[in-house]
Amino acid sequence: MTNTQKTKWARIGLYISFVLVVLGFLFPLLWVLSLSLQTRFEVLQVPPSIIPTSFAFENYVEVLDTAPVLQYLWNSFRIVISTVILTLIIAVPAAFALSRYKMKLKNHFMVAILMTQMVSAVVITIPIYRLFASWVLINQLWLVIIIYVAVVLPFTTWFLKNYLDTIPKDMDEAAIIDGCSRWQMLTKVLFPVCMPGIVSVVIIVAVQSWSQFVIPFILIDDASLYPVSVGVVNLQSTQTQITTHLLAAGSIMSIVPVIILFVLLQRYIVGALTSGAVKG
Repeated sequence: MTNTQKTKWARIGLYISFVLVVLGFLFPLLWVLSLSLQTRFEVLQVPPSIIPTSFAFENYVEVLDTAPVLQYLWNSFRIVISTVILTLIIAVPAAFALSRYKMKLKNHFMVAILMTQMVSAVVITIPIYRLFASWVLINQLWLVIIIYVAVVLPFTTWFLKNYLDTIPKDMDEAAIIDGCSRWQMLTKVLFPVCMPGIVSVVIIVAVQSWSQFVIPFILIDDASLYPVSVGVVNLQSTQTQITTHLLAAGSIMSIVPVIILFVLLQRYIVGALTSGAVKG
């Protein structure tokens, strides 16, 4: 077998691997979509049907009539937007300082930041609940937002610091020569240049905040404050009625905003992962 043939078969094998990985990620989503379009009787049939026979779009109407899904979505939007803004307010200056300033024990500090990322939010949720329950601070969205920020802040700071490291420091010197202060250099020079990295962080923080379940499930028991990740659980099956199709429809409705966000901003992720801030 010649080298050309080996390269051809290797490329074919690589593409097949890509297709299998994509199908592995897409199959659960497609299965939930299929369930959301089936009737209550189709959900229970054996063997299960992958393609719905009736395409019961009325399931989505029933979900909207059964549960305040729009309120859940609004609560999630408020939490996500607040989390993203607060995270950027803290992470961008912190990443700038870690990237541009010389300080003692900076490497140790970066390792400490990375270590905090290894602590699961589930581990700290129960102690936080006990603490804030004693302070009568349960059912507060701002509390959930603060915890979200604390959970995502280590990674976002580390990510933005490494991205700023790819920007030549010659830009800093040129900005200082032009009379820029450190703050002006960050906001007017570096911020626009590292926009792909910032947008990537926004997407990651938004997706993580949107999909969080354990934290709001434990810290919020007022149904009017539920985010969509917790609210759709109320659509689950009961002993008297099978509602799997409604739960699937609610899950699809909760996924759609994240998919739209990713589709609109995916080019920024590709730019952040495949290139530096300045080419040449």
